[in-house]
Amino acid sequence: MSSLLETRNVYEDFEVETDILFFKVGDHDLVIFHGRNYNIKKRMTAEQLNRLLSNANYYHVYGGCYVNLNKISSIEDDCIYFGEKGHYAKNVRIPRRKQDNIRHLLQQMHS
Repeated sequence: MSSLLETRNVYEDFEVETDILFFKVGDHDLVIFHGRNYNIKKRMTAEQLNRLLSNANYYHVYGGCYVNLNKISSIEDDCIYFGEKGHYAKNVRIPRRKQDNIRHLLQQMHS
C-alpha cells in the first residue's frame, strides 16, 4: 500500500528538469510539455513562465520551442533526438545554425 502512495503521477506532478524532453510555449501562456511517452498542456502564470524560460537546462531552438540539454541523445539529419533513435523516437527539427551552439554546450556539460 505504501508503494502506491509513493508512486508519482507524472501528469500532475512532473519535474521540469528531469521528466521533460522539450516544451513549446503557445498562446495565452499555454505550455505543452513533451515527456518520453506523454504530452501535457498546462497554463502558467507570467512568473512561472519567466522562471521556466530562464532555466539554464533549456535551450531555445526556434519560435516557442525549448529543448532540455540534459535529455539530448544525438543531433543528426537536422534533428535533435531524445533516447533511442528510431521510428517512434521523440525528436525536434532544429535549424542548422543552432546545431553547433548546442553541440558546444553539450561538450561543456560533459567535460
